[in-house]
Amino acid sequence: MWSGPRTLSTALMRSFGNRADTVVVDEPLYGYYLAATGIDHPGADEIIGSMSTDWADVVRQLACGELPAGKTVFYQKHMTHHWLPEIDPEALDGLRHAFLIRDPRRLLASYAKVRDTPTLADLGLAQQVRIFRRFGGPVIDAADISARAERALPALCAALGIPFDAAMLAWPAGPRSTDGVWARHWYASVRSSTGFDASRSTDSPSGPVSLPPELEPLAAQCQAYYDEMAKRRLAF
Repeated sequence: MWSGPRTLSTALMRSFGNRADTVVVDEPLYGYYLAATGIDHPGADEIIGSMSTDWADVVRQLACGELPAGKTVFYQKHMTHHWLPEIDPEALDGLRHAFLIRDPRRLLASYAKVRDTPTLADLGLAQQVRIFRRFGGPVIDAADISARAERALPALCAALGIPFDAAMLAWPAGPRSTDGVWARHWYASVRSSTGFDASRSTDSPSGPVSLPPELEPLAAQCQAYYDEMAKRRLAF
């Protein structure tokens, strides 16, 4: 599952992680991305020390690793901006790819609460389009999941060729052993969640999203990438 940050991606990982048949992994290329770019993220040194920073080693495990007994689905939560140019796409040809998108103005409003000077590269929309063009696969919008999870999730499962499990609609609150060490910086909201709550969603079309003036040019840059993906989102 390829998405940018602040796109409901961790909640969707919770949803898949609540299936009895599924193993999840949280942003396995994050350490590689930080080590390769030197970018300043909260907890960067700890993240780099917690996981492999060799993309080839990570991808090998993603594509060829054996699942535990009783598990048949391997759900990989990926940030699109972690895909740097040196990664060989052929190494991931054997996997099924899906794409989680979110209206860029709402994405930016959320992201700016954690890092106040995001760039286009930070948000991963351009990278997401490139990955989609390479692999294809179902596209799901965070707004659709928030508003209609009981319809969106079965549609996503059908597009991926796996059975829907009603356990995906709700999960226990709290941390998970599968959360990355960066969880304390980014996951406060999802740790208190127990499902997709449309009443708490910030993705309802009730009105425009206000952004600081300095983020308006970036929002305009993002829109074309979002629009290309949104034209292909699942209908249900």
